[in-house]
Amino acid sequence: MTSGRGEEEDLAAGGPARHVPVLREDAMRALDPREDGLYLDATFGAGGYARAILSKPRTRVLALDRDPNAIREGAELVRRAQGRLILAQERFSCLGQAAKRIGLADFDAIVFDIGVSSMQLDNAERGFSFRAEGPLDMRMACSGPSAADLVNAADEETLANIFYYFGEERASRRIARAIVVDRAKAPFLTTAALASMIARVAPAKPGDVHPATRAFQALRIAVNDELGELVHALVAAEALLKPGGRLVVVTFHSLEDRIVKQFFAARSGRGQTASRRLPGEAAPPEPTFFLPGKQPIAPSEAEIDANPRARSAKLRYGVRTRADARALDEKLLALAQLPQAKAGGR
Repeated sequence: MTSGRGEEEDLAAGGPARHVPVLREDAMRALDPREDGLYLDATFGAGGYARAILSKPRTRVLALDRDPNAIREGAELVRRAQGRLILAQERFSCLGQAAKRIGLADFDAIVFDIGVSSMQLDNAERGFSFRAEGPLDMRMACSGPSAADLVNAADEETLANIFYYFGEERASRRIARAIVVDRAKAPFLTTAALASMIARVAPAKPGDVHPATRAFQALRIAVNDELGELVHALVAAEALLKPGGRLVVVTFHSLEDRIVKQFFAARSGRGQTASRRLPGEAAPPEPTFFLPGKQPIAPSEAEIDANPRARSAKLRYGVRTRADARALDEKLLALAQLPQAKAGGR
């Protein structure tokens, strides 16, 4: 964990930044940062959201990232933040424990930017992308089992389920079968080796994305338990927000957005009416969030033109009520897990 000192003026100017978060202006409007407010940036990355929040006078930010590279590269922003920024290496699912450890609570807003960052994608050594050859890694925390470990050890059914449910890959069984056959001759160790094999057994039609795109996405989600992390993080964030506090979430994948959408729907009471309850049936719990305006918010055409990676982004946000925070919803958690294999195959 790091904290430090610097000049507010420098923060307002922004300083050098390698990455501008997708939907940053929309996220800032949803966050509505105020002077003297306390904020939590649960996915620090290159510090884009934290930097924007700190440009407001006397704001304080707790920022988390599981990637040790992000923590190291954020040290300069911490130094310039005059003690107003605390940056800790932590999974965002553990944001409650991190805040308690530091002695912070009653946040004015919490923001999540879900998924892999541009810095991770563009660094071939991290193994997130097949655009350039690198080790088959994909670990956001740079520790634990890698994508290579998963690809070379998991059974065929598990691999097929990962590709199908986490990547929505129609050729999931074909790819999984080919992996099992080919790894018996030599293990998959590089991104290029795996991408080349997928292109061979499941070639794309002209104009489609690279045939390995969905499989790589699925492996990354599985290696980092991204969907499970998201479910636990949303529940933890609800408990940390003060009444009137805001929870802002930017997603880039339909599976992530489905979890966020259902979380906010359940927590806001959307779709529930008294007339639909049976006689004697208990009333649902009080809503913990109010959902303002029309959602989700999508990037403008100009932003997509400037950054094609923004095209799938969606922003959803809610405003915390005074109702007590709720426990983990098992139905929500089920959305983050691999279902049982369906009869008849895929």
